[in-house]
Amino acid sequence: MSQKSIYEFSGKQLLAKWFSQNAKIALPDTKLVQITPETDWSTLTEKHPWLLTQPLVAKPDQLIKRRGKAGLIKLNASWQQASEWIKERMEKEIAVEGVHGVLDHFIVEPFQPHAQSEEFYVSIISVREGDLVYFYHEGGVDVGDVDEKAVKLLVRIDDTLSAQTVEEKLLVQVAAGAVRTRLAQFIADLFEFYHTMFFSYLEINPLVVSNEHGIVPLDLAAKLDQTAEFEVGEKWGKMEWPAPFGRRATREERYIQSLDEKTGASLKLTVLNPNGRVWTMVAGGGASVVYADTITDLGFGHELSNYGEYSGDPSEALTYEYAKTIIDLMTRTQRPEGKVLIIGGGIANFTNVAETFKGIVRALTGNKDKLIATGVQVWVRRGGPNYQQGLKAMRQCGEHIGVPIHVYGPETHITSVVSYALGLVPPPDVGASRFFASSLPPTP
Repeated sequence: MSQKSIYEFSGKQLLAKWFSQNAKIALPDTKLVQITPETDWSTLTEKHPWLLTQPLVAKPDQLIKRRGKAGLIKLNASWQQASEWIKERMEKEIAVEGVHGVLDHFIVEPFQPHAQSEEFYVSIISVREGDLVYFYHEGGVDVGDVDEKAVKLLVRIDDTLSAQTVEEKLLVQVAAGAVRTRLAQFIADLFEFYHTMFFSYLEINPLVVSNEHGIVPLDLAAKLDQTAEFEVGEKWGKMEWPAPFGRRATREERYIQSLDEKTGASLKLTVLNPNGRVWTMVAGGGASVVYADTITDLGFGHELSNYGEYSGDPSEALTYEYAKTIIDLMTRTQRPEGKVLIIGGGIANFTNVAETFKGIVRALTGNKDKLIATGVQVWVRRGGPNYQQGLKAMRQCGEHIGVPIHVYGPETHITSVVSYALGLVPPPDVGASRFFASSLPPTP
């Protein structure tokens, strides 16, 4: 499962649409506006006339926790007050709990006056055994440690959740009556929404339930299982995957993401340390975790430059673009010790190793001068369909361009190449010893 956070704006849109079509209990009409640096302010009130007629709430929408305590929520404001408040903060750097970041996404919605007694807490999180539902009869910024306080209910895989079960198991501290009945049905519907739309995490705090306003999710945080995109992508619509607050996606990361959106394969890239010595190009999400963990366990976590993967049988052209991007990043700066590029992976099930390696070979060949100037050594470990041709092409590439390329097949353990590349274990003789340069020394 690849859990990816989404904007509160996106989560509330999904919730509103699904509930309007599928739920047994109705939510009030959802009114939301997302504001970014690209927003045309001159047309907002024309498209959303309610902005001029209702008191409003404005807040950043950037995966920031405890916004209220950080003074990042504008309550009960007119449109003029809310817009001025946003403009004062747009594209400004702030610090939240020691993390510095730039505000560039805001959400505006109607202000809902309510009593503290009408606030509740509900969340669902996916665990190995199923989905764990949390409920607490008091919500809001001072809810505290919900893991300690909340009533919990495990819904096992393939089981459903009824309103009756919610009342009996979760709402034990809510008085009998219309609010309890309404709340029970909402949580049952919410669970179906969570399961149907492949969420992996969903938290609403506070959830306001009152006779006057009905049910209103005031604040929402959510993660989706991105690997389900092939199944429910049409229901999600065009989904944005924001970076954590304090970390803005680089131009290269955005480029790889744009390629990923255009293919059924998977292309992921996160730059961790652009000046690091250890770069990876790993086939498969599971293998990428293994390689990153191994590099860290061996004491080189501070030198790990990137994290990502290419998988799902990407074309030669896409693999070339991916490899070219990584090579460009790693050769922008030089280190006296040189750098290593680990092209790793397990034994592929259906990815054509020879085809993807054509793209990598083309990228290496086209950047040979930069690779030599940066002192890059390439270490390859791969298996799978047509891997022999792929490994042969990689060896020949090293001979042709004069870059040390060390090549291993499935007979070599998946992580052994990491120890070889880091100079911790002498590599075996695989017939390319004349291309072996001195090992990369570990940092003291």
